[in-house]
Amino acid sequence: MTHYQQLLQVKTTGKSLCKITSQIQGIVAAAGVKTGLCSLFLRHTSASLLIQENADPDVLRDLANFLADLVPENRRYFHSTEGPDDMPAHIRTALTHTSEQIPIRDGRLVLGIWQGIYLWEHRQHGSTRDLVVHISGD
Repeated sequence: MTHYQQLLQVKTTGKSLCKITSQIQGIVAAAGVKTGLCSLFLRHTSASLLIQENADPDVLRDLANFLADLVPENRRYFHSTEGPDDMPAHIRTALTHTSEQIPIRDGRLVLGIWQGIYLWEHRQHGSTRDLVVHISGD
């Protein structure tokens, strides 16, 4: 069994969903694994990962609006050291995922036709986010 690991740095532009499917597929191709598993782990507590609709941007907009309504930034939080958007970002991350696993078949991610992989930045300001991509298989 082969193991391949790469750190992918993703620059975000503030609160948004950043599509990273092609970058992940590129890492899968570089690993040379035909059948296996792609494990993703985001090393942050104020951003998350999402597998979601990749054709209609209204879906992503509606998800972002829903989560903003669910976890408002104008509420009083005890943790405010890093700004008023930080604690809501931590809560949004707790409600979503910081890791995902996607099967690999024939050297490609086995995603559904309408699925894409997104890094979801929950902070107002952009940042460089570290994503560990681990590929295992044959």
